[in-house]
Amino acid sequence: MKHQPYSDRRQMHGTTYEIFHYREQRGREVEVHHHDFYEVYLLLDGEVEYWVDGEICRLEAGDLLLIHPQQLHRPLPGQTDIYERIVLWIDREYLAMLSDEEIDLCRCFDTAVPGHRMHIRASDTQKHAVSARLGELVRESYSDSVGATLLANGIFLQFMVELNRLAGNLAAAGGGSESGDHSDIRTTENSALISRVLAYIGAHCHEELSLDSIADYFYVSKYHLSHAFSREVGISVYRYITIRRLMLARQLLSRGIPAGEVCYHSGFRDYAGFYRAFKAEYGTSPRAFADSVQQPGSTGGKEL
Repeated sequence: MKHQPYSDRRQMHGTTYEIFHYREQRGREVEVHHHDFYEVYLLLDGEVEYWVDGEICRLEAGDLLLIHPQQLHRPLPGQTDIYERIVLWIDREYLAMLSDEEIDLCRCFDTAVPGHRMHIRASDTQKHAVSARLGELVRESYSDSVGATLLANGIFLQFMVELNRLAGNLAAAGGGSESGDHSDIRTTENSALISRVLAYIGAHCHEELSLDSIADYFYVSKYHLSHAFSREVGISVYRYITIRRLMLARQLLSRGIPAGEVCYHSGFRDYAGFYRAFKAEYGTSPRAFADSVQQPGSTGGKEL
């Protein structure tokens, strides 16, 4: 199967879906990030763990990750000689448009569904079927043959129906894997603390927050917290707070709240600092982003 050169791009160029087949000798360091589209991640070969909103999933070849927009995540590649995966990005509005009364194709990403888990470890037969279907989608998406786009769109729709069936059956069975075994979630010495800190920041990012205040709240040394947080999450506490505030700001801007008000509602002290952080993260100004999501037919801008 032909693969593409790795790109650190985090923006979709279209308004439907994009698929990539990456194969590298070693994994690379990737900072915690988020984006506005759905992501399906299939590990084909190699050793990798994946950090998603405070959980570290140990993946095996054939495992799937279903990443919802706004979930912060990053891969943690092991010391394997080969790191191979297929990554599928899906526009939210496009997937919703393809859904009908019989099936909501977005459901497999919905973290509120009872029994939902982002990590799917299916049977060997199901793994083979998923890998084959995504392999077909890669081939047709990059093919110059007559009708390749139409065929790729048909394969994509078929895959999404099959994926929702698989996720629904596993959720109904009581877990994200066929056996319901949750041993694929790795824990570390500081996992419990960092998970609580992440939840606390998420709930209070619009308020005054600092490393000192968070350390005091959890009765730990700020030096211990800083070191444990950076090692577990891959970025500093300050950086994580900033990302969470920017994510909140985008939600508020999408609701039509003026940028000047959003600045303070999302925890920034002044508009200049908010503007710089937003522009650096998303490549556009808060007001330009707000204008883009309010235009008829807009997909909300996909800066990440």
